[in-house]
Amino acid sequence: MLHIKNLDEGLEVFKALGSELRLNIVKLLLENREMNMNELASALEITNGALTSHIKKLEESGVIKVLSKHDGHGNQKFCRVAVDKILVEIENDGIENESNIYDTEVKIGHYSDYNIYPTCGLATDQALVGEVDDPRYFAHPDRIKARVLWFTKGYIEYIIPNLLPNATRIDQITMSFEISSEAPGVNNDWPSDISFFLNDVKIGTWTSPGDFGDVQGVFTPDWWFPNWNQYGLLKMIVINKKGTFIDGLKISDVDIRQFNLDYKSTIRFKFQVEEDAKNVGGLTIFGSGFGNYNQDIRVRIAYSPM
Repeated sequence: MLHIKNLDEGLEVFKALGSELRLNIVKLLLENREMNMNELASALEITNGALTSHIKKLEESGVIKVLSKHDGHGNQKFCRVAVDKILVEIENDGIENESNIYDTEVKIGHYSDYNIYPTCGLATDQALVGEVDDPRYFAHPDRIKARVLWFTKGYIEYIIPNLLPNATRIDQITMSFEISSEAPGVNNDWPSDISFFLNDVKIGTWTSPGDFGDVQGVFTPDWWFPNWNQYGLLKMIVINKKGTFIDGLKISDVDIRQFNLDYKSTIRFKFQVEEDAKNVGGLTIFGSGFGNYNQDIRVRIAYSPM
């Protein structure tokens, strides 16, 4: 997901998509998932030279990614769509002072609590942590280096650093993360109901469509197993005075005011696949060095004086 916070910020994206030819490039990549420059030029009936400037504009806007791959005949450039959604914010959700923002990031392995069931495992960007399908390794000392983790059901919980200025209250929390289901092996059609909790209050549920392994994740390391989960979807949760939203769509009426959060509050965020969910399809969380987005759990907190 590409999150555009205001119209000015989205100008380059709007320009990139304001061309019929560039829209056709995106459509071709969606149909074929990945194509090299020669294939695209041939399908569009244009020269490689004419294609290059359009690809550059789409890449700079964040709509597509260009990767170099060695295929035995030298390096080739392959293109793929980099986003599943584009979210454009037109109003500011009632946040009066955009300067009162605290940004932080939580590493995938820095969880504070868990209760998970196999299939499960975790890995750094260099190697697996212990053995797969053994929950005991979620307590291994090397777990703090984890860049990816997965389990079939249960929960994983994180404490969000709260270093707000004194005498301030929290008006909005925004979180983004790369996530997917967890199937045996991989299965792009493997729905999973993943619920989110803030300080033990369920704020909503999102259904992941699958556990993606059709192509290697852009940042997934080469040593990773080809028949294992490769990438997820970038999702954004916002909880404010209007309720709780994921990618701009309201998922519950739980709003930030009922938590009475301020600069002294402990903030705990939990990912959970509940045992009685309709779709118990597990979850995988990707951090920096894995997947398509090269980020950990990003958090933005808007605050105001008490």
